[in-house]
Amino acid sequence: MRRLTTTLILMSLVLGVTGCATLRPSPPKQKFLIILQAGTESHEGLARAVHALLYSTELLEKGHKVVLIFDGAGTEWARALRDPKHKLHARYEKLAEMGVVEEVCDFCAGAFKVKSDLRKLEGVPLIGTYEGHPGPTKWIDLGYTVIVL
Repeated sequence: MRRLTTTLILMSLVLGVTGCATLRPSPPKQKFLIILQAGTESHEGLARAVHALLYSTELLEKGHKVVLIFDGAGTEWARALRDPKHKLHARYEKLAEMGVVEEVCDFCAGAFKVKSDLRKLEGVPLIGTYEGHPGPTKWIDLGYTVIVL
């Protein structure tokens, strides 16, 4: 019995010293809501759109959940990124393949005159749950961290 106890203690010490990293659980994955409000008319707007796509891609690659909302002038990007000729189209398509959840503001798409174009495209999620806009409350209530660009 004493020999078994000694063996168990030695195994615990060895695992504690050499195997700690493999025994620790991985950190819980997080959830992010990225809201793109920048329009297509400026260099700054392009930079914000690029970063919305970059952040979304990196987070998804690391196993986090991502919701991407095109809101305000950002609804222009919802149209532009769907154009196969746009230089960011491939990056946008990769996000779709990775499972990003996407919403486009129904009200703002009309205000920025892209709604009729978006309606012609298949699968564009025009959302207007809060006074015509995709409210962030449902995502915040589900524990999403908000990033606005």
